[in-house]
Amino acid sequence: MHYLRHLWKSAVRWNFSLTKYEQINLLQIFIDYRYSTVSQMSIAAKKSVSENLNGQKLHNVEEIEIPVPWGHISGKWWGPKGIQPIVALHGRQDNAGSFDALIPLLSDEISVLALDMPGHGLSSHYPKSQYYYVYWDGIILLRRIIKYFKWQKIKLLGHSLGGAISFLYAASYPDEVEFMISLDIASPSVRDPSKIAPLTGDTIDKYLKYEALEASNVPLYTYNEVLDIVEDAYNGSVSREGAIALMKRGIRPSSNPEKYYFSRDPRLKVSALGMMSMDLVLAYATQIKCAYLNIRAMPGLKLDHPENYDIVMDQIKMGAKKFEYHKVEGSHHVHLNNPEKIASIIDNFLST
Repeated sequence: MHYLRHLWKSAVRWNFSLTKYEQINLLQIFIDYRYSTVSQMSIAAKKSVSENLNGQKLHNVEEIEIPVPWGHISGKWWGPKGIQPIVALHGRQDNAGSFDALIPLLSDEISVLALDMPGHGLSSHYPKSQYYYVYWDGIILLRRIIKYFKWQKIKLLGHSLGGAISFLYAASYPDEVEFMISLDIASPSVRDPSKIAPLTGDTIDKYLKYEALEASNVPLYTYNEVLDIVEDAYNGSVSREGAIALMKRGIRPSSNPEKYYFSRDPRLKVSALGMMSMDLVLAYATQIKCAYLNIRAMPGLKLDHPENYDIVMDQIKMGAKKFEYHKVEGSHHVHLNNPEKIASIIDNFLST
């Protein structure tokens, strides 16, 4: 451990050029050494590695980058590259590490590409002046990725925001989605217009404040402070172990080897613009034709109108090629905290 600290201090002192992946992998070794959650990983950038999470079976994982006009989208490709993967999309302010505990429990016969959405994890942030309309941006991002890989149909797995984006994509391209699996989300959030309108000005001002932040004045934290902040922010939804998994992609080392900063774009804290009405959500729900699985956590996500969840499910059920709706006990991040509760449900859905 002392050697690693010396290596990082030397890199800063002599201005050694560390690539992003070398920085992340060096940080990974610090985290793994302290918490022993995964086997030690090499510093070699973008090398195919294996992960062993909580004593689970080994899976081959490769870090990838997909070029986009503003930079790149990062991801973790789990399993064989010879078959088209299920594209996994995480929740708002999470990252691809959200699926680290779940994927090793799924069938070895599948492949999964877990992505860091724009501004999250290791993916590029949007340019200054570009707002994150997270739902609509997500549809466009998925379309870019499909065209990049030249896939004819796509298979989707989404949690929270990722499930909402999958919902919109499956509705927008009903003939080009083989199936979608949604975790603790029915659709994009439905907000009362009377509550959105008064918040618009404040939302814009907050966005401009976050946009003005420079790398030199972002807050820095010790590693334990980071984990405390994450646990507190998620209000019990994410366990300590879950926070560790998310922060493997969610923080970056500063010039001080004892301090880190969050890698996500702070502008993601502002997302009140571009919300949807219930009428629009139901119009999209009528368009979904693919095989569909929804796993709802109980108590799960706190919703303004929890009754809308079942209303959306009833609408999707009418048009879906195959429809399954399951409820499991757990928090909104049940797939991260207790993946064993949902892994068999997903495997059964995929095998029938």
